[in-house]
Amino acid sequence: MSDTRRRVKVYTLNEDRQWDDRGTGHVSSTYVEELKGMSLLVRAESDGSLLLESKINPNTAYQKQQDTLIVWSEAENYDLALSFQEKAGCDEIWEKICQVQGKDPSVEVTQDLIDESEEERFEEMPETSHLIDLPTCELSKLEEIADLVTSVLSSPIRREKLALALENEGYIKKLLQLFQACEDLENNEGLHHLYEIIRGILFLNKATLFEVMFSDECIMDVVGCLEYDPALAQPKRHREFLTKTAKFKEVIPITDSELRQKIHQTYRVQYIQDIILPTPSVFEENFLSTLTSFIFFNKVEIVSMLQQLFLFMQEDEKFLSEVFAQLTDEATDDDKRRELVNFFKEFCAFSQTLQPQNRDAFFKTLAKLGILPALEIVMGMDDLQVRSAATDIFSYLVEFSPSMVREFVMQEAQQSDDDILLINVVIEQMICDTDPELGGAVQLMGLLRTLIDPENMLATTNKTEKSEFLNFFYNHCMHVLTAPLLTNTSEDKCEKDNMLGSNKTNTICPDNYQTAQLLALILELLTFCVEHHTYHIKNYIMNKDLLRRVLVLMNSKHTFLALCALRFMRRIIGLKDEFYNRYITKGNLFEPVINALLDNGTRYNLLNSAVIELFEFIRVEDIKSLTAHIVENFYKALESIEYVQTFKGLKTKYEQEKDRQNQKLNSVPSILRSNRFRRDAKALEDDEEMWFNEDDDEEGKAVVIPIEKSKTEDDFPDSYEKFMETKKAKESEDKENLPKRTSSGGFKFTFSHSPSAANGTNSANSKSVVAQTTSASSNGSSSKTTNLAASVTATKGSLVGLVDYPDDEEEDEEEESSPRKRPRLGS
Repeated sequence: MSDTRRRVKVYTLNEDRQWDDRGTGHVSSTYVEELKGMSLLVRAESDGSLLLESKINPNTAYQKQQDTLIVWSEAENYDLALSFQEKAGCDEIWEKICQVQGKDPSVEVTQDLIDESEEERFEEMPETSHLIDLPTCELSKLEEIADLVTSVLSSPIRREKLALALENEGYIKKLLQLFQACEDLENNEGLHHLYEIIRGILFLNKATLFEVMFSDECIMDVVGCLEYDPALAQPKRHREFLTKTAKFKEVIPITDSELRQKIHQTYRVQYIQDIILPTPSVFEENFLSTLTSFIFFNKVEIVSMLQQLFLFMQEDEKFLSEVFAQLTDEATDDDKRRELVNFFKEFCAFSQTLQPQNRDAFFKTLAKLGILPALEIVMGMDDLQVRSAATDIFSYLVEFSPSMVREFVMQEAQQSDDDILLINVVIEQMICDTDPELGGAVQLMGLLRTLIDPENMLATTNKTEKSEFLNFFYNHCMHVLTAPLLTNTSEDKCEKDNMLGSNKTNTICPDNYQTAQLLALILELLTFCVEHHTYHIKNYIMNKDLLRRVLVLMNSKHTFLALCALRFMRRIIGLKDEFYNRYITKGNLFEPVINALLDNGTRYNLLNSAVIELFEFIRVEDIKSLTAHIVENFYKALESIEYVQTFKGLKTKYEQEKDRQNQKLNSVPSILRSNRFRRDAKALEDDEEMWFNEDDDEEGKAVVIPIEKSKTEDDFPDSYEKFMETKKAKESEDKENLPKRTSSGGFKFTFSHSPSAANGTNSANSKSVVAQTTSASSNGSSSKTTNLAASVTATKGSLVGLVDYPDDEEEDEEEESSPRKRPRLGS
């Protein structure tokens, strides 16, 4: 249907007494069989779907407001409104409603909402009482008028009759003439009565009366009446504020007189509602619902007019280039720039009242005008108010279309240095927030999380926004985000600031509250990345040895920061990724967590519960590699903790796995052992190799596990050449020292090299796992036997199978004829 007369917007009133836009469509009135009556139907203009189906109930009160609005209630807390594009369409539908209800279309309301007792009481009144007689409008009658207005507020039907009387007799303008006389005569008693009268008229909640009171001719006198509250010793000076203090600033020239008048009216009415009128009581809340609607629909009209103005100005490229040049030009006066930014901020806020289709067009217009490059410059300025307003504008843009912002920054990266990229400017503003509570930083962190959230990234046949943007973010922005974290956990800085006599080697240095808050925000973002960015964040964690640096924060005096660090590790472990597990065990990264648990002592607090939950997760999920590492290296320190069964349960799981491996080995004939079975660690290496192959396809770079604990981040990853030399040396040594089958059915183990060297860990920091072995003779001629249940000597930083098999290298030799595989990074 293309008839613009029937074009409407559908609104519903939410719990906060704000109108929500439900869409735009075309309205019709027709008989609906299911509802058994004439009904209002609104079908969306975009797809023809049904936006509204409402039966015209004979007892429902419909109100016609501002010539283009019809408002009614369908349930106790469900209000609806139709906003028509044209007055003719509103009149047409209004006639249909009045026809169904048997009313004269000239009325502004079809029914009165009154309770049963009041209706009975009203029916008993004599016929002559159907109208309210207003006292003569003169100074001596003001008290009587005030009493009359106050008395009708409790009765809906009497409020309606009083409103009709005031409207028909032009009474309000006469009252305002009396106000001017009272002010000239300094008649305070009369001014107090006028305050009660005007306040009562506002509570009548009638749009037709508002249109009179808020006209240019009357509104300042209405504000004047509301200055003389009898409860105040001295009258307020609202008119002085509105005329002298509050200045209307035209950032862009507005030639439309109707638009200018609407802006003035809306500002003043909003001022009356927010500043002048006292906060309504529960009884009075519904008295001002029409006033709220009046302001809301005024804003809708303003945004629509401004949007048309912008579309018109868009054709004038010279004018628009000048506006945005003023915004970014260093020579622009600070006040002028502040006005420009605040204008765009207010404009964006008003745009939220638009329906989605128009709101999209509005933000696309702003994008074409160059709002994003302008924000990039403005957000880096020293003026706090300008930066704050620019941040609000940026939040509106991100909320509207994260993809639009991402596309801009990726195009920008091809032409600009990393330092001036928009996202890096946002990160720097977050890091440099001077607010002790970091209010601005929290807002910016939320925007960053929206931008890096894969859930709102688009995938098309030609390109994948997710992979492109995440590659961009990790290459150009991640180093800026993590800079404070890496700086505050660097070994040099920590050693310099360590307390004398402290036995902790990794104490967080700048332990002030604001820095701790900032690091907590950064960790929250990184934790989000662990959950959503699988490969990219895994690369970054390994290359920067990031988890080790994060766990330094376990020693912070701020418990919330220690918990953030623990949460980061918990998310990593929660992925149950064996590649992460090997990284944790090789780096001995449980040590800071267990130290924190032991340092916490017997205190039952959130930190204690969070650490226990971490280990309980490992036990319940039966993560074998982590269980073995914890039991072999830390069980002696943890076995005294008996108020939970977590650690005993880990020990039980560990022993059960050992028994299972031994039984599996004993059940296999010796002739088959050499080729049929393989230790778990080997399978893990295959998974690791598969991950590398996948990672190469997606990102073009391999992940390298950080090595020695003492190395700085600049020393890793090691080169493949060095790794291959170590690998070949190990293979040759292993071939010389393969365990031999003994007559007793056991195996002989001799080690001529350090396992820690092969695994890239610091042997000085290694701990040996207790192995049940017998000593070899001094001349080496007698065999060293070991029970199959024994564990081999291992380092704290390596992941070795519970039972080692002698034939791994033999199978490797058999496979040499096949194409050469990528060298494994762990053994």
